[in-house]
Amino acid sequence: MDHEQQRGGLGLAELHRIWTSYGHEMVLHDAGGDSECLVRRGELLAPAESLDPVLDRYRRWIDRVHHDEELLLARIRLRDAERDHCVELARDTSGVSVNNVHVGSPVMFGTPVMFGTGAEAEFIPPVPEPPAAQWEPPVVVGVLDTGCDPHPWFTGRPGFVAAPEVLDADDDSGQDRQAGHGTFVSGVVLQHAPGAVIRPQRVLSSLGFTDDLTVATGLRALRRSAEQRGVPVDVVVLTSGCHTADDECPEILAAELREMAPAVVVAAAGNHGRTRPFWPAALPEVVGVAATGPDGRIAEFSNSGDWVDAAAPGVDVRSCFVRMRAGGGRSFGYARWSGTSFAAPRVAAVIATALQADRDPERARAAVAHIYPAAVPETDVAPEAGAVPETAAVE
Repeated sequence: MDHEQQRGGLGLAELHRIWTSYGHEMVLHDAGGDSECLVRRGELLAPAESLDPVLDRYRRWIDRVHHDEELLLARIRLRDAERDHCVELARDTSGVSVNNVHVGSPVMFGTPVMFGTGAEAEFIPPVPEPPAAQWEPPVVVGVLDTGCDPHPWFTGRPGFVAAPEVLDADDDSGQDRQAGHGTFVSGVVLQHAPGAVIRPQRVLSSLGFTDDLTVATGLRALRRSAEQRGVPVDVVVLTSGCHTADDECPEILAAELREMAPAVVVAAAGNHGRTRPFWPAALPEVVGVAATGPDGRIAEFSNSGDWVDAAAPGVDVRSCFVRMRAGGGRSFGYARWSGTSFAAPRVAAVIATALQADRDPERARAAVAHIYPAAVPETDVAPEAGAVPETAAVE
């Protein structure tokens, strides 16, 4: 069971404690057990076609029902006395599911320390800006994350529309641990596929979590936006994911991902250091990406298993970043970070580059298997990854 033990970082129990302390209602199911997972407390999801029997079944326990007309889905809120039992209630009735909480991958292993020991940032040399390039026809990469700020790397590039990050969602006058993540991830894509069009979609909280419904809604919004523009999404990057009580992918998520075809979906494998399936990376049709260290071996923090499709560099990755300025405002610069979240966009860039040369998604997947094969032996010594103390400002 050694490989199944979490190695470093924050476990789900600690994340549950942190997030609930900010007032976010969550349930830690089967704490420490084989089916451990986080779910939204007292929330059930039901498709419109199965809603009536579900409402009949749960009527005496329901507080309110919210209908999502876009997803043809209902979010059912249970009364307080039943909210901690949402997993058990969902198991009892077909056509209903819990709203699983997704963990932003690097929140489990390291965060960029924005202000060093407190007052000032520790500067690093600027990361070279990706060259200006414009591919025709365009290759669009959708990045579902915390957003993407108008960093100088992106402004002026064809097709880019910023989705500004929320840097301090908890109003504690400090940068949230996951803030800047989407900007960083988008920068990794751009470094390795400079002609790609980055299309950010904000689904991940700056505190480091999201859920089934939010991700599904984000996928739907990304697809609808592409339809309105008349330019399809070619690659989708997801950097968050979840474990589930039954170790199956949430159907609401799987259904929306199927609708993204023929786009190639790339997802981070997660940073629990386990082989337990992490969704949606473990879906067969999704390219699940583990992280490797400087020696080319799987990083100790990275999830792995036969459901992982690729393994790419994810330790001490450098990219563009955004940080809060003292007294307000924001500063654009650079940071160094580790996690499977930063391996996934590297793989997405390979796919985007392959699609630019040949619009065949299967050949693009084959290129990934050749360049970043998943069958990389695990290292016996943990690479130096940890928290990232370095940032650099653009003046």
